[in-house]
Amino acid sequence: MDAEKSSSSSFEDLSNINEQERAEMNSSTEQKEAASTSDNQSPELMDILGNGSLLKKVIREGTGERPEGRDIAIINYTGRLEDGTIVEEERNAMVQIDDVEVVQGLDMALKLMNVGEQAEVTVDARFAYGELGFKNENNPERTIPPNAKIIYIVELVSTNEEGDQQSNAARKETGNRKRLRGNFWMKRQEYNMAIQSYRRALEYLDESASAADGAGPEVSNADLQELLEDRMKVYNNLALAQLKIAAYDAALKSVDHVLQCQPNNAKALFRKGKILDAKGDTKGAISFLQKAATIDEDDKLIQSELSKLILKSKREARNEKDLYQKMLGHAQKLEQKSKSPPASQNRETSKFKLWGYLMGSILIGVAGVAIYRYNNRYF
Repeated sequence: MDAEKSSSSSFEDLSNINEQERAEMNSSTEQKEAASTSDNQSPELMDILGNGSLLKKVIREGTGERPEGRDIAIINYTGRLEDGTIVEEERNAMVQIDDVEVVQGLDMALKLMNVGEQAEVTVDARFAYGELGFKNENNPERTIPPNAKIIYIVELVSTNEEGDQQSNAARKETGNRKRLRGNFWMKRQEYNMAIQSYRRALEYLDESASAADGAGPEVSNADLQELLEDRMKVYNNLALAQLKIAAYDAALKSVDHVLQCQPNNAKALFRKGKILDAKGDTKGAISFLQKAATIDEDDKLIQSELSKLILKSKREARNEKDLYQKMLGHAQKLEQKSKSPPASQNRETSKFKLWGYLMGSILIGVAGVAIYRYNNRYF
């Protein structure tokens, strides 16, 4: 996905690392942890990546197990800027490892903690909020400036395997949390991160998986309808994220999931129109936008985009007509040229005709003189 990575991305894109690569990364990190203990460093301090951009210092030892990829951890954490300003604070936060539900540096550090452990994790901007920073609209005092290093005090309260969470209500809650996290990445224009969150949300909002779990009471039709509605929201947003990175075929598949279940979903119709326009199918795009405009007559954005496409279609038709006329005119000239003899041939023919006229005139004149003399001689 490197080619799809957003140019404004302030996070490292680890969304397409497979399980083998994750295992190798974990093994490498454990080796660095062992090496840091054997070197001159304090045994509590670990340089996780080996370049000083992600540091972990144990404050209180833990005695429990460590979380692995996709495990669900409960954590308490406080994040401060270098000047001591608190910018993040959560208690009993549910975090799924490797799903980047917290900043990437903290996500990586959690896999190196034992349950019950409290640690100080220093995260460089590259693995925190990067060049963009984070504008906290609800609490402006906790806005994170660009290129800010963050020091976290984090406690790992508990960890459970992903499969331990099977009830329909729990799956719905987790799926929507991941959907909202995807929306967070979308606002930051971190489209690959958004896609990762949306895909994970779909895994939890799958009604077939919920029905197959068999845990808890039977899933009601109302619950299934709610899951469907939530899943359609995710597919719609996933299509937009894929459109933003020019993954048009994937975006079409996502939006078609919505239209198969909700053929009159105005947002999905609008998205499909935008995707078709990006693929160069102006006529198809207009068709879907017209349907969307009919369903949601008050949506000014749909009306505006439809007007633009209609003008674009007229320009394309005019340009196509001009091109055909030029091609037709060129073909007619070639046809006339093929029928007409070359100019040099015309000049030669004219010369022959002139000589023929001259010779004919001379012969007529000679014949006339001869007849005249003949007549004078014998008569």
